[in-house]
Amino acid sequence: MNKFKKVAVLCGGDGREREVSLRSGKAVTDALNEAGFEAVMIDLLRLKDADNLKDSDFEGAFIAMHGDWGEGGQLQEKLGKIGMPYTGSDPHASALAMDKWEAQRFFERAGIPVPKSIFIPKSYDDVMNRLGNDIVVKPCSGGSTVGVSIIHNLTPQNLNEALNLARESYAGEVMAEKYISGREITCAVWERNGKTEALPVIEIKPHEGYYDYTNKYTKGATEYIVPAELDSDTASMIQDYAVKAHEALGCRAYSRADFRLTPEGEAYILEVNTAPGMTATSLVPKAAKAVGVSMSDFVKEIMNKARI
Repeated sequence: MNKFKKVAVLCGGDGREREVSLRSGKAVTDALNEAGFEAVMIDLLRLKDADNLKDSDFEGAFIAMHGDWGEGGQLQEKLGKIGMPYTGSDPHASALAMDKWEAQRFFERAGIPVPKSIFIPKSYDDVMNRLGNDIVVKPCSGGSTVGVSIIHNLTPQNLNEALNLARESYAGEVMAEKYISGREITCAVWERNGKTEALPVIEIKPHEGYYDYTNKYTKGATEYIVPAELDSDTASMIQDYAVKAHEALGCRAYSRADFRLTPEGEAYILEVNTAPGMTATSLVPKAAKAVGVSMSDFVKEIMNKARI
C-alpha cells in the first residue's frame, strides 16, 4: 500500500539542466501513476513557486530536479518548511553532494580514494606542478557534465579557456583535478529493508569522446554495460565505496556515485548525485532493471520513503 495518494513530481527549473529534468519528471510521473499513485508533473520554474504546494492537496513531492537550487538543498529546505514530505536527501546532504570540492573531503575521511585536486586554481604553473599535464576543470557545483573540460597537454591558454567555461556555466567556485585514465564506472545505491544496498555496477562507454552532456542524453550515443564486466573483488570494492559515499554525506533513500577505474584496478570517486537522472537513458533505472526491479517499483520504493 502506498504511503501517499496524490504526488507532485517537481522538475524543470531555470538552470542548464532544465530539459533533462523535464524528461526525468515525465518518466517519473508515468512510473508513479503505473505504481498506483496519483502523480502530477509540475514544471517548477522558480524556487518560490514551491510555496504554492503548501495549500494544495498534494501529500508528497518527488524531486526530479537536476542541479542548482533544485538539487542543492534550497528546494529541500523550502519543502521542509512548508511541511511537504519529499524524496531523497535532506538540505545538508544535498548541498554537500553538490559541492564537489567539499564532498571530496568527506570521501577522503571515509577512506574512499579521490583524484588529487586544486580548489580555485591560481596559475598555470601551480596546476602543472601539482597535477601534471592531463587535468579536468569543472565547476564545484552543477551536474550533467555542464562546464567540464578535459585537458591533455596543458597550456596557459587552454587552462584559461576551461576556467572561463566552468565559471560561465555555474556561478561559483571552480576546481581542477588530475585526470584519471581508465574506465567510466557508476554505482547507484538505495535504502531498503533498513540498510543501504548497492545496485549493480555500470560501465559507461561513449562511442565518441567522453561522457559529456550530449553523450549522456542522446539515445544510442553511449553503450552501457550492466553489470560491468569486472572481477568480483573489483565490483564489490566499487559497491562498497558507493555505499560509504552515500553514508559519509548523510544521503537518504538513494544516490549514485561516479568513478574512474584505472587499468591497475584502482577506483577513484568523482562525485555523488542525490537526485540522479531518471530518463530513458539514465543509469539508475538501468541498474535497478538489472536486478529485476522495474522503474515503477523503484520510484514507488523511493516515494514511500519521502519525508521532511
